[in-house]
Amino acid sequence: MADLRDMHAFIVRWMREHADEQMPYHDVGHTLDVAEAAMRIAEAEGLGNEEMDLLNAAALFHDTGHQISGPKNHEEVSCGFAREHLPQFGFAPMEVERICQNIMATRIPQTPFDATSRALCDADLDYLGRPDFASKGGKLFDELRNRGALKTEREWNMIQEQFLDKHHYHTKYSKKHREPAKKRHLAEVRQWLVDNP
Repeated sequence: MADLRDMHAFIVRWMREHADEQMPYHDVGHTLDVAEAAMRIAEAEGLGNEEMDLLNAAALFHDTGHQISGPKNHEEVSCGFAREHLPQFGFAPMEVERICQNIMATRIPQTPFDATSRALCDADLDYLGRPDFASKGGKLFDELRNRGALKTEREWNMIQEQFLDKHHYHTKYSKKHREPAKKRHLAEVRQWLVDNP
């Protein structure tokens, strides 16, 4: 039986110890936000307890690679970290591999393959259809600017416009509860680009 409480405490402590002020988006807040969204989606989708435990672990470990080595191939790095640490919380080798498969499914473009990976992928981008879209997006913009990946707000909104246009949710829950607001956010970004040539 997995020790979820200790795993949660471990990740929160580890993320805080390895916090990088240059990464205001990929921080402990994002990790906890994704874990909470994943549990909400999983419950709505009717996932069982075992699936929810695996999903919770995948959500908590999915972006640890950002803190270890940065954004490049962070999913693989996150999986290495998960393989190293998950056994101490009671996860069997086959469960760890399933958790890693779920983490890998979050790589953009997302490739979910089952109910847990669909829930994790939707949880990772849950904010696209929420009222805090602008504030979360602003943190990601700051992080990308800090890395030198882009410089201007216009560049950022061009990326957002393309991303929102191509993105689609995978679960019934997110299609119902996030897709409508995501479409409004896309319209707002497009209007911003018109107003700021």
